[in-house]
Amino acid sequence: MSAEIKPYRISVGDDVLDDLKSRLRNTRWPEAELVDDWSQGAPLKWIKDICRYWADEYDWRAREARLNRFTQFTTEIDGLDIHFLHVRSPHPQAMPLIITHGWPGSVVEFHKVIEPLTNPTAYGGNAADAFHVVCPSMPGFGFSAKPTTTGWGVDRIAAAWAVLMDRLGYARYGAQGGDWGSAVTTALGAQDGEHCAGIHITLAMAARPNVDGQPTPEEARALHGIKYYADWDSGYSKQQSTRPQTLGYGLTDSPSGQAAWILEKFWAWTHCDGHPENILGRDELLDNVMLYWVTATAASSARLYWESFGPKRRTPHKVTIPSGVAVFPKEIVTPVRRWMEGSYTDIRHWREMPKGGHFAAFEQPELFAGEVRDFFRTLRQPMAR
Repeated sequence: MSAEIKPYRISVGDDVLDDLKSRLRNTRWPEAELVDDWSQGAPLKWIKDICRYWADEYDWRAREARLNRFTQFTTEIDGLDIHFLHVRSPHPQAMPLIITHGWPGSVVEFHKVIEPLTNPTAYGGNAADAFHVVCPSMPGFGFSAKPTTTGWGVDRIAAAWAVLMDRLGYARYGAQGGDWGSAVTTALGAQDGEHCAGIHITLAMAARPNVDGQPTPEEARALHGIKYYADWDSGYSKQQSTRPQTLGYGLTDSPSGQAAWILEKFWAWTHCDGHPENILGRDELLDNVMLYWVTATAASSARLYWESFGPKRRTPHKVTIPSGVAVFPKEIVTPVRRWMEGSYTDIRHWREMPKGGHFAAFEQPELFAGEVRDFFRTLRQPMAR
């Protein structure tokens, strides 16, 4: 392994944890919402209970140790320290796979699928489906460094991922992503087709609607999602793409505010039958929030929206390498194959999933792992090291 790659372990100081508990216990709460649902935002009763649990019962040291079961590293790429999990498979013919999270996610999203992907035989699978998994924290997210200049948009992140995979010695690899991870994975497939064997994504928000006549059921479902998102669900995006710095003051100062800002999206975007804790455990939800709180990355993570939707809008990519798409029914906007085909010219795999939402690996780890195996199985060959 290159000398430029340094081992890393998550180690949050006691002072940070003490400060967190103090802030939680001294939260200045607003009055309750005036409705009996989530239509005005995350309900006061639930957020107060989450924050009480966070302060009094949540055991970060145990959760930290659990996350540290994965081997982690940092390496400087393009002037920025990038944090990443790198979990090698015990199976020698494993395929390298880089998986990328989005906002408001983190590497925590993948904690239930890394082991099944790297060691499928321990989970009832086949050694021929094994992966060496690389899971980076996006710049400005989690334990990666925060950009100190503008310009760290999707294309630059994808270029950094290509450098990372080369630095790890992987001459041929696959890539998978959701949310912003889908955009980065798409850009990576477009930029590094010489080495990236194929991409798999779960979201294609950049694919413009192209309805000719009466919409198909697939198109009608996506059009409904687009309208709902624009009308009721996109305020966070407008704020983060226009004034991320202003937002950052409140979220960086208030853990209850940071939690509410993130957890509302786990209500809105998971297949949870009305409540996030129907699909994800309270500790899991807080693990993800912690990666924003302890790193104070509210503003730096939000700036990805400014980079992407702000003054310098990015141009669409054309991906000519093999592509796979999983359509999870509760995705924000479900992908439409016909809308994607102009930008993804070699879609070889398309699957409607029976359940799941935006955080696919987090919500439905078995379905996600099986789907990733199925797509990349057709692209496997002996890997160059």
